[in-house]
Amino acid sequence: MKFLDQAKIYIKAGNGGSGSASFRREKFIEYGGPDGGDGGNGGSVIFESERNLNTLIDYRYAQHFKAENGCSGSKKNKTGANGKDLILKIPVGTQIYEEDNNSLIYDFTKNKEKYLVASGGKGGLGNVRFKSSTNRAPRKKTNGKVGEEFWVWLQLKIIADIGIVGLPNAGKSSILAALTRAKPKIANYPFTTINPNLGVAYYKNNEITIADIPGIVEGAHKGVGLGDKFLRHIERCKILIHLLDLTEKNLVDNYKKIKKELSSYGKNLSKKKEIIFLNKSDLLKKDEIDSKLKIFKKKINKKFEIISVFSQKDIQRIKGILVKNAH
Repeated sequence: MKFLDQAKIYIKAGNGGSGSASFRREKFIEYGGPDGGDGGNGGSVIFESERNLNTLIDYRYAQHFKAENGCSGSKKNKTGANGKDLILKIPVGTQIYEEDNNSLIYDFTKNKEKYLVASGGKGGLGNVRFKSSTNRAPRKKTNGKVGEEFWVWLQLKIIADIGIVGLPNAGKSSILAALTRAKPKIANYPFTTINPNLGVAYYKNNEITIADIPGIVEGAHKGVGLGDKFLRHIERCKILIHLLDLTEKNLVDNYKKIKKELSSYGKNLSKKKEIIFLNKSDLLKKDEIDSKLKIFKKKINKKFEIISVFSQKDIQRIKGILVKNAH
């Protein structure tokens, strides 16, 4: 399934049905009086969050959505049927913004949340409503109100317990695949992952949701390499896995590059709790690893774990660390 995390759509609630101006006509009743019914209310546009959805792709090509109009009233004081509400399904984590893409309307953070965005128009009044002691045969009736209509922006921010960040080709997709049942595209070249991937890891009756964010490059916070679009997906993560490639020449610089981008982006990303994993230990000899760690420990005074995603022992150890920190 293709991934889309932003869409602009036009929504219109249904118009209210018109009231009826009719009069009772029955045999032997010469002056039956007014009997025009009210119009039905127009349907509203309602958004509902769905946990099983993880993309806004349904809104890429279909961009106009309209709820049903209310039916007009009729004789014998019959009220017109209400228009059917239009319920639009969106992933949990979706935010609805006004057309300026800046003013937040609603933020869906739970499954099966519903929010009415555009209200249907109220039905018009039939002439029976205008009968009085001085006007026994009113011909007045009113039309239904127009339903609300406007453009809105949908923005998806993935909700996960843990987000994986790192430079391109650090092994983020590989660790996600090893920890969960997710099947991201994996290849030995940068920018293999161009969309966020989600997976669920299970460990000793605990489960944690993990998001693999596409590789972050220098200048990502300014939009370089679509970095700003990727970074917003880790705003909601409780913890960040900072994944570094042990085979790279300068671990310290690579670590600082990512930290700088997180800090420059804002939203307190750089202050989130992080777990540092030094990956691809299987590709180096022990003395090579020791040499790199000596420099890293001296420059970066933080705890870290040395791992290989191809070691089942390491994968179980990683799961234990993540569960302990996420709960």
